Amino acid sequence: MINKNDNPDFLNDFLDYSSTILNKSPNTMKEYNYDINHFLKFIKYKYGMAAMDNETGLTNIAINDLTLDTISKITLEDIHAFLGYMKENFHSKPATLARKVASIKVFFKYLCNKTKKIPNNPSLDLETPKLGKRLPKYLTLEQSQELLKVAQSPLPSSHGNHDNTTRNYAIITLFLNCGMRLSELVGINIKDIDFLENKLNVIGKGNKERTIYLNKACINAINSYLRERPKEGVQFNSKDALFLSEQRKRISNRTVQYIVKQELQLAGIDPNKYSVHKLRHTAATLMYKYGNVDIRALQELLGHESISTTEIYTHVDNEQIRHAVEANPLSGE
Repeated sequence: MINKNDNPDFLNDFLDYSSTILNKSPNTMKEYNYDINHFLKFIKYKYGMAAMDNETGLTNIAINDLTLDTISKITLEDIHAFLGYMKENFHSKPATLARKVASIKVFFKYLCNKTKKIPNNPSLDLETPKLGKRLPKYLTLEQSQELLKVAQSPLPSSHGNHDNTTRNYAIITLFLNCGMRLSELVGINIKDIDFLENKLNVIGKGNKERTIYLNKACINAINSYLRERPKEGVQFNSKDALFLSEQRKRISNRTVQYIVKQELQLAGIDPNKYSVHKLRHTAATLMYKYGNVDIRALQELLGHESISTTEIYTHVDNEQIRHAVEANPLSGE
């Protein structure tokens, strides 16, 4: 939850605009609030308006007293100083800095261009840090099969006698077969599933809805879980949720991450190297490698806005590259 009491009015106005007019997702709203909060705390410190604590750093600096007069004085150099501070003190990676740049740019665009609350936009010439292209980490087919096998056995649990095997297996199955994001899986409602057409609708990044088609493994796993899914005592605002926690409410991101971590460990896979998002990479890689999936179809399935994001999966299969070279009709000359 965003505590708007900690924010100046102009930041809350920006968040309201982003939520209603730009239709940004709750996760994006949290990122905007976190990034701008951090930036404004740094500004107060840099302008000598607040001291930095040796232990807590910028954390305890209040920003709800900031005025637009102060915001109007911010320069491009101030933003660069903030990014430098993040890199030096938090060892922020280019991807993290790029996200903060994006948040700062849309914030100042709102203040300057949309509402004319400040005369100049200091982020106008702000550049996004260059991101080095890295190949995605993913499980092999054998590792994926072992993970599914392990997920079919009850987890050693410290939460009493609850057996969540069918739920956890369905979660792992959907991740490995559909390549959906964590937030998409957590947000699935039962009514989103079309059992006649074997498909479901999910809400992806930017509140964009897309259709994911379910194969036999997914349908079977979901049906097995639905037969055991609690029917009594479910919290009112979670009655439609597909996946429930032991508290009988919609399962949280953190709980799903914990489940995946446990299952990875039991499958003999290092959970520090592989995470929920790596399961998404795994699904995409396996579909591309073994399913002869067209790159455009893969883009649609994964919900990528840009084809360049999907293209990383065309570079991960060295076996295909080797085969292509060996299949050259001149290879035997």
